[in-house]
Amino acid sequence: MPEGDTVFLAAQRLDEALRGQLLTRGELRHPDFAAADLGGRTVLSVRSVGKHLLFRFDDKTTLHTHFRMDGSWHLYRPGERWRGPAHQVRALLTTEDRVAVGFRLHDLALVPTTGEHTLIGHLGPDLLSPDWDQAMEDEAVRRLTADPARELGTALLDQRVLAGVGNLYKAEVCFLLGVSPWSPVGAVDARAAVRLCRRLLFRNRLRPEQSTTGRLGAASHWVFERGRAGCLRCGGPVRVGEQESYGMPRLTYHCPRCQPDATLEAVDPELEGGSP
Repeated sequence: MPEGDTVFLAAQRLDEALRGQLLTRGELRHPDFAAADLGGRTVLSVRSVGKHLLFRFDDKTTLHTHFRMDGSWHLYRPGERWRGPAHQVRALLTTEDRVAVGFRLHDLALVPTTGEHTLIGHLGPDLLSPDWDQAMEDEAVRRLTADPARELGTALLDQRVLAGVGNLYKAEVCFLLGVSPWSPVGAVDARAAVRLCRRLLFRNRLRPEQSTTGRLGAASHWVFERGRAGCLRCGGPVRVGEQESYGMPRLTYHCPRCQPDATLEAVDPELEGGSP
């Protein structure tokens, strides 16, 4: 599932292409919205809120989409060949000189702009909000510490706590804090965790390649997806385990040497890659 910075970048590119433009064609290829015709509306803005995208139109309606695990938006010039099959298209927004194509968008909604809260009102503070301030940080800390016994990794992935953190940043933030993803929130500096989440997402928000180390390429992550390569800091084995998120198991990564309080029994040895 894309991280919040990936969705933010998608919103930036879509906004640059569509803002202020009249839709000459607007289709939602979904059974619930098959009769909806967005043609003739003007796009006021496209913005992200956590992992959600909001397309706002001049008729005071909003198109909401979510990538889930495999969705994406592509931008093309008229007549340009699409990089995906037509049967996977769920939304099509065309202007005089741009074509925005939404592939595999599992979540679609068309609501009055005043009703956006019904779709995103449950979210915690958006880590990439342009309005981020001390009050939003305090609220994020409050939500994170509401259940001190909760596993840190699970809490960070909960969009009702913080909007925007995905599996990559969950693993890397835990590493940089020097704690296991299975550590209880109450044993961690929650404010430092919130600030680190925002700093990493903000740093990567305008580029497609995400780095938590300050480097790009093979050395861009400390432990994430380094089950075979090993910890970038100490060279030791990175353990790969599963941690529940929204009732489903998600892979997580940690270095037992750099994160010495790891709950090793939570690790599934079948998932371990170890060092080369």
